[in-house]
Amino acid sequence: MDIQTEINNGLMTITINRPERKNSFTNAMYTALADAFRDATHSSAVKVVLLKGHEGCFSAGNDLGDFLNNPPTTLDAPVFRFLRLISVFPKPVVAQVQGLAIGIGTTVLLHCDLVYAASTAKFSMPFVKLGLCPEAASSLLLPISAGYQKAAELLLLGDMFTALKAYDTGIVSDVLEPETLEAHVQAQVKKLLDLPLASLLATKRLMKSVNKSAISEKMAEEGHLFMNMIPQAPAQEAFAAFGEKRAPNFKQ
Repeated sequence: MDIQTEINNGLMTITINRPERKNSFTNAMYTALADAFRDATHSSAVKVVLLKGHEGCFSAGNDLGDFLNNPPTTLDAPVFRFLRLISVFPKPVVAQVQGLAIGIGTTVLLHCDLVYAASTAKFSMPFVKLGLCPEAASSLLLPISAGYQKAAELLLLGDMFTALKAYDTGIVSDVLEPETLEAHVQAQVKKLLDLPLASLLATKRLMKSVNKSAISEKMAEEGHLFMNMIPQAPAQEAFAAFGEKRAPNFKQ
């Protein structure tokens, strides 16, 4: 399966398992992710969630073919449902990031509580380059964590950036060498599992409540704008250029 879930001793491990397509997301995968977070919210068997990618890659973002065949048309689309659920998920979420983290592969990290990245990981939020706009409330959360100018550089230019820059902008909690990443993540997960759930829930709720309404409103605002931009000329040119393996021409 492209999304694998396993529950063991209080930990739900969610693995993005589509290495042949660099773990790029389809609508079916977003549905599976949304269902996993929904179930974990209400399951007494789940105390902590670990989100990671398979075979040295976190996610290259949306699968463009699936995206173009099944673009989101309402805020009930699988991608938006998943983002809403992870944004309000009450239990700790830990992310383990290796390789590429592109588009939603980066923005979803803003909704995780602890994010650990390999020093070789590469990040990008190329929404403007695709003729689109940010999603996942990243236009709100990134300026809060990084400061406006650093966030503007990442969101307006959409260039690839390093794990150290992701750390500097508050996207990741720490950067580890690839060979020590998994052991470090497991150690941090164990610390969480050994702590009282009620205290974890209360602490996360207190931190998240500050921006809860603003995040929900920003997600909806971004979502409507994102959907409206998909059929417009800039996005269509970007998609065509990607398929033809050329640079887009936005001056037409």
